[in-house]
Amino acid sequence: MFAFNFNKIIMPIFHGKAALIEFLNSVKTSNSTIGFVPTMGALHQGHLSLMQQSLAENNNTVVSIFVNPTQFNNPEDLKKYPRTLEKDTQKIFSLDTNIIIYAPSVDDIYEGKVASEDFDFDGLENQMEGKFRPGHFNGVGTIVKRLFEIVSPTNAYFGKKDFQQLQIVKKMVRKNHLDVNIIGCEIFRESNGLAMSSRNERLSVPEREQASIIYQTLVEAKEKFKTHSCNEVKDWVTEVFNSNTIFDLEYFEIADEETLTTCTEQSKDKNYRAFIAVFVNNIRLIDTISLK
Repeated sequence: MFAFNFNKIIMPIFHGKAALIEFLNSVKTSNSTIGFVPTMGALHQGHLSLMQQSLAENNNTVVSIFVNPTQFNNPEDLKKYPRTLEKDTQKIFSLDTNIIIYAPSVDDIYEGKVASEDFDFDGLENQMEGKFRPGHFNGVGTIVKRLFEIVSPTNAYFGKKDFQQLQIVKKMVRKNHLDVNIIGCEIFRESNGLAMSSRNERLSVPEREQASIIYQTLVEAKEKFKTHSCNEVKDWVTEVFNSNTIFDLEYFEIADEETLTTCTEQSKDKNYRAFIAVFVNNIRLIDTISLK
């Protein structure tokens, strides 16, 4: 069934994979491409920028909205994660009424067995986020693999804010021989530099402004990295947050972009990236910056 809005026909929202697959098969041609943007909803301009890139590069664009339970190691975080399907669909259709939305139930994805597959990501899963969120990347690999199997996209778009996740997805695609091109897109930031995130909605107005310290610290760390060692930069960042009473630093790491292994001594042959995770009022925020 089609819905009408301002006299325009807009795509239906698919809640079941069988109907979505049938529809996608009906619009596919031998030369057409499908762009895919997987999300957990609570959409912001960063998500929309991924969709815009997909629209520019593909014949059809699919956006999934699904809060995946298997990637949350903290049940309270899963419970509090914002679910705003109506607002999300309005934002999507304001961008383009031809975007195909897939908003499945947990049962449609997991078919009665909500559990993660076990993946071997060649050690990528043991760094940074993996240290503090056990099982998280098995959940990510599980949902992304299943969504790829349902949508069969030509291209899939992921933001670089979750750079470790981006590398994990690329590894999963290679190791499982999946026929999809993974495209990493630049971080979309608020006016004060804070990386856009669905979790930002849980911050108070003052907290949101004060959170600019995260990006400011990354920018300064990048500058210091030109003349200081990895450990010296890490010690400086730790001091910055030790002297701040609002934010609690969970980790700051400088790592090789390819392997995500921690930098102990700089090498001219490697590309490095800084990663950070902080808490403000029990809300966890992450960010990253290239140190090139």
